[in-house]
Amino acid sequence: MQPSSPRLTTLTLFGIRSGHVRWGLAQMGTSGPKLQQVPGLLFFKLLGSGHGRGFSIKPNFRRYGLLCTWQSEAAADAFLHASPLMQEYQSHTSENWTIKLLPFQQHGKWDGQSPFTPTLTDKYTSGPVAVLTRASINWRALPSFWRFVPKTSHALDNAEGLLCSIGLGELPLVRQATFSVWESAEAMKDYAYRNPLHQEVMRRTRQENWYKEELFARFKPVSSQGTWAGTDPLELVL
Repeated sequence: MQPSSPRLTTLTLFGIRSGHVRWGLAQMGTSGPKLQQVPGLLFFKLLGSGHGRGFSIKPNFRRYGLLCTWQSEAAADAFLHASPLMQEYQSHTSENWTIKLLPFQQHGKWDGQSPFTPTLTDKYTSGPVAVLTRASINWRALPSFWRFVPKTSHALDNAEGLLCSIGLGELPLVRQATFSVWESAEAMKDYAYRNPLHQEVMRRTRQENWYKEELFARFKPVSSQGTWAGTDPLELVL
Protein backbone atom coordinates (compact mmCIF):
# COMPACT_ATOMS: atom_id res chain seq x y z
CA MET A 1 0.00 0.00 0.00
CA GLN A 2 1.12 3.56 -0.72
CA PRO A 3 1.37 5.84 2.31
CA SER A 4 -1.47 8.31 2.69
CA SER A 5 -0.91 11.86 1.50
CA PRO A 6 -0.13 14.45 4.18
CA ARG A 7 -3.22 16.28 5.38
CA LEU A 8 -3.46 19.53 3.44
CA THR A 9 -4.17 22.36 5.86
CA THR A 10 -5.15 25.96 5.13
CA LEU A 11 -5.29 29.00 7.37
CA THR A 12 -7.09 32.08 6.11
CA LEU A 13 -6.96 35.39 7.96
CA PHE A 14 -9.66 37.94 7.24
CA GLY A 15 -9.29 41.69 7.75
CA ILE A 16 -12.80 42.99 8.44
CA ARG A 17 -13.77 46.29 6.83
CA SER A 18 -14.50 49.32 8.93
CA GLY A 19 -18.20 49.35 9.72
CA HIS A 20 -18.53 45.57 9.30
CA VAL A 21 -17.29 44.53 12.75
CA ARG A 22 -20.67 43.25 13.92
CA TRP A 23 -20.90 41.08 10.81
CA GLY A 24 -17.46 39.64 11.46
CA LEU A 25 -18.27 38.77 15.06
CA ALA A 26 -21.55 37.14 14.02
CA GLN A 27 -19.72 34.73 11.70
CA MET A 28 -18.24 32.94 14.69
CA GLY A 29 -21.73 31.61 15.35
CA THR A 30 -23.33 31.50 11.91
CA SER A 31 -20.66 30.18 9.51
CA GLY A 32 -20.27 26.79 11.19
CA PRO A 33 -23.38 25.14 9.69
CA LYS A 34 -22.36 26.35 6.22
CA LEU A 35 -18.86 24.95 6.63
CA GLN A 36 -20.25 21.57 7.67
CA GLN A 37 -21.73 21.28 4.15
CA VAL A 38 -18.51 22.02 2.25
CA PRO A 39 -17.38 19.03 0.11
CA GLY A 40 -13.98 17.65 1.07
CA LEU A 41 -13.66 19.70 4.27
CA LEU A 42 -12.54 17.32 7.03
CA PHE A 43 -11.93 19.61 10.02
CA PHE A 44 -12.40 23.33 10.60
CA LYS A 45 -12.17 25.94 13.32
CA LEU A 46 -13.50 29.48 13.23
CA LEU A 47 -11.09 31.63 15.21
CA GLY A 48 -11.03 35.07 16.71
CA SER A 49 -7.77 36.92 17.22
CA GLY A 50 -5.99 39.07 19.77
CA HIS A 51 -3.85 42.15 19.50
CA GLY A 52 -0.13 41.53 19.11
CA ARG A 53 1.84 38.53 17.90
CA GLY A 54 0.76 35.87 20.38
CA PHE A 55 -1.70 35.11 23.17
CA SER A 56 -3.55 38.28 24.14
CA ILE A 57 -6.29 39.04 26.62
CA LYS A 58 -7.43 41.93 24.37
CA PRO A 59 -9.52 40.77 21.37
CA ASN A 60 -9.07 42.16 17.88
CA PHE A 61 -12.53 42.46 16.30
CA ARG A 62 -11.02 43.38 12.91
CA ARG A 63 -9.14 40.10 12.35
CA TYR A 64 -10.56 36.56 12.18
CA GLY A 65 -9.20 33.21 11.10
CA LEU A 66 -10.46 30.02 9.49
CA LEU A 67 -8.37 26.87 9.90
CA CYS A 68 -9.27 23.89 7.69
CA THR A 69 -7.98 20.46 6.73
CA TRP A 70 -8.91 18.97 3.39
CA GLN A 71 -9.46 15.73 1.56
CA SER A 72 -7.70 17.19 -1.49
CA GLU A 73 -6.21 20.41 -2.83
CA ALA A 74 -8.98 20.55 -5.44
CA ALA A 75 -11.59 20.65 -2.66
CA ALA A 76 -9.67 23.41 -0.89
CA ASP A 77 -9.34 25.50 -4.05
CA ALA A 78 -13.01 25.08 -4.95
CA PHE A 79 -13.99 26.43 -1.54
CA LEU A 80 -11.42 29.21 -1.34
CA HIS A 81 -12.00 30.57 -4.83
CA ALA A 82 -15.64 29.86 -5.68
CA SER A 83 -17.78 29.08 -2.62
CA PRO A 84 -20.69 31.36 -1.67
CA LEU A 85 -19.35 31.64 1.88
CA MET A 86 -15.94 32.90 0.76
CA GLN A 87 -17.59 35.31 -1.65
CA GLU A 88 -19.64 36.63 1.25
CA TYR A 89 -16.48 37.10 3.30
CA GLN A 90 -14.89 38.96 0.40
CA SER A 91 -17.71 41.49 0.44
CA HIS A 92 -17.11 42.28 4.12
CA THR A 93 -13.31 42.26 4.25
CA SER A 94 -10.61 44.70 3.22
CA GLU A 95 -8.02 41.94 2.76
CA ASN A 96 -7.45 38.25 3.34
CA TRP A 97 -4.44 35.97 3.37
CA THR A 98 -4.33 32.20 2.91
CA ILE A 99 -1.41 29.91 3.59
CA LYS A 100 -1.37 26.27 2.47
CA LEU A 101 0.50 23.89 4.73
CA LEU A 102 1.63 20.28 4.88
CA PRO A 103 2.11 18.89 8.41
CA PHE A 104 5.30 17.07 9.31
CA GLN A 105 4.87 16.81 13.08
CA GLN A 106 1.90 16.70 15.45
CA HIS A 107 1.53 15.98 19.17
CA GLY A 108 -1.66 16.11 21.19
CA LYS A 109 -5.34 16.45 20.38
CA TRP A 110 -7.85 19.11 19.36
CA ASP A 111 -11.35 18.31 20.63
CA GLY A 112 -10.22 14.70 20.90
CA GLN A 113 -9.06 14.58 17.27
CA SER A 114 -5.72 14.46 15.47
CA PRO A 115 -6.61 16.81 12.62
CA PHE A 116 -3.17 17.07 11.01
CA THR A 117 -2.53 13.41 10.33
CA PRO A 118 -1.24 11.82 8.22
CA THR A 119 1.96 13.88 8.14
CA LEU A 120 4.76 14.10 5.61
CA THR A 121 6.78 10.90 5.43
CA ASP A 122 9.93 12.61 4.11
CA LYS A 123 11.99 14.53 6.62
CA TYR A 124 11.62 18.30 6.25
CA THR A 125 14.91 19.94 7.17
CA SER A 126 15.23 23.20 5.22
CA GLY A 127 13.05 26.17 4.44
CA PRO A 128 10.44 28.08 6.45
CA VAL A 129 8.54 26.34 9.24
CA ALA A 130 5.02 27.11 10.45
CA VAL A 131 4.06 26.29 14.04
CA LEU A 132 0.63 25.96 15.62
CA THR A 133 0.21 25.63 19.38
CA ARG A 134 -3.26 25.24 20.82
CA ALA A 135 -4.58 24.65 24.33
CA SER A 136 -7.73 24.41 26.41
CA ILE A 137 -6.77 26.04 29.68
CA ASN A 138 -7.88 24.66 33.01
CA TRP A 139 -10.11 27.16 34.77
CA ARG A 140 -8.08 27.06 37.97
CA ALA A 141 -4.92 27.82 35.96
CA LEU A 142 -6.30 30.93 34.25
CA PRO A 143 -4.77 33.46 36.69
CA SER A 144 -1.27 31.97 36.33
CA PHE A 145 -1.59 31.51 32.57
CA TRP A 146 -2.61 35.09 31.88
CA ARG A 147 -0.05 36.46 34.32
CA PHE A 148 2.90 34.84 32.54
CA VAL A 149 1.98 34.08 28.92
CA PRO A 150 1.51 37.66 27.60
CA LYS A 151 5.14 38.39 28.55
CA THR A 152 6.20 35.56 26.26
CA SER A 153 4.00 36.89 23.48
CA HIS A 154 5.65 40.31 23.77
CA ALA A 155 9.03 38.62 23.39
CA LEU A 156 7.98 37.58 19.88
CA ASP A 157 8.26 41.23 18.85
CA ASN A 158 12.05 40.90 18.86
CA ALA A 159 12.43 37.25 17.89
CA GLU A 160 15.02 36.74 15.16
CA GLY A 161 13.82 34.83 12.13
CA LEU A 162 10.11 35.31 12.84
CA LEU A 163 8.24 36.06 9.60
CA CYS A 164 4.73 36.43 11.05
CA SER A 165 2.75 35.46 14.12
CA ILE A 166 -0.77 35.85 15.51
CA GLY A 167 -2.75 34.80 18.56
CA LEU A 168 -6.00 33.02 17.74
CA GLY A 169 -8.77 31.52 19.83
CA GLU A 170 -12.07 29.63 19.75
CA LEU A 171 -13.25 31.11 23.04
CA PRO A 172 -11.91 34.14 24.90
CA LEU A 173 -9.44 33.37 27.69
CA VAL A 174 -9.84 29.57 27.79
CA ARG A 175 -9.36 28.10 24.27
CA GLN A 176 -6.30 29.71 22.79
CA ALA A 177 -3.82 29.15 19.96
CA THR A 178 -0.83 30.81 18.33
CA PHE A 179 0.26 30.48 14.74
CA SER A 180 3.71 31.57 13.60
CA VAL A 181 6.00 31.17 10.60
CA TRP A 182 9.77 31.17 10.95
CA GLU A 183 12.60 31.47 8.44
CA SER A 184 13.90 28.07 9.56
CA ALA A 185 13.53 25.38 12.18
CA GLU A 186 16.72 26.68 13.77
CA ALA A 187 15.24 30.16 14.27
CA MET A 188 12.11 28.68 15.81
CA LYS A 189 14.11 26.45 18.16
CA ASP A 190 16.36 29.34 19.22
CA TYR A 191 13.30 31.21 20.43
CA ALA A 192 11.54 28.20 21.95
CA TYR A 193 14.50 26.80 23.87
CA ARG A 194 16.71 29.82 24.59
CA ASN A 195 14.24 32.56 25.43
CA PRO A 196 14.03 32.63 29.25
CA LEU A 197 10.41 33.78 29.32
CA HIS A 198 9.33 30.97 27.03
CA GLN A 199 11.30 28.49 29.13
CA GLU A 200 9.52 29.72 32.27
CA VAL A 201 6.12 29.25 30.66
CA MET A 202 7.03 25.72 29.54
CA ARG A 203 8.16 24.85 33.06
CA ARG A 204 5.00 26.21 34.68
CA THR A 205 2.81 24.51 32.11
CA ARG A 206 4.14 21.14 33.24
CA GLN A 207 4.39 21.83 36.95
CA GLU A 208 1.03 23.57 37.38
CA ASN A 209 -1.00 21.53 34.87
CA TRP A 210 -2.23 24.56 32.96
CA TYR A 211 -3.88 22.65 30.12
CA LYS A 212 -6.64 20.05 30.01
CA GLU A 213 -5.97 19.49 26.28
CA GLU A 214 -3.16 20.71 24.07
CA LEU A 215 -1.79 20.30 20.57
CA PHE A 216 1.50 21.22 18.92
CA ALA A 217 2.08 20.94 15.18
CA ARG A 218 4.74 21.93 12.68
CA PHE A 219 4.13 22.45 8.97
CA LYS A 220 5.90 22.97 5.69
CA PRO A 221 4.42 26.10 4.05
CA VAL A 222 3.73 25.41 0.38
CA SER A 223 1.96 28.57 -0.81
CA SER A 224 0.93 32.01 0.38
CA GLN A 225 -1.69 34.18 -1.28
CA GLY A 226 -3.21 37.56 -0.47
CA THR A 227 -2.18 40.10 2.13
CA TRP A 228 -2.00 40.37 5.90
CA ALA A 229 -1.62 43.92 7.23
CA GLY A 230 -0.95 45.07 3.69
CA THR A 231 1.74 42.59 2.62
CA ASP A 232 2.29 38.92 1.90
CA PRO A 233 4.60 37.95 4.79
CA LEU A 234 6.02 34.94 2.92
CA GLU A 235 6.50 36.52 -0.48
CA LEU A 236 10.29 36.48 -0.20
CA VAL A 237 10.66 32.92 1.09
CA LEU A 238 8.19 30.92 -1.00
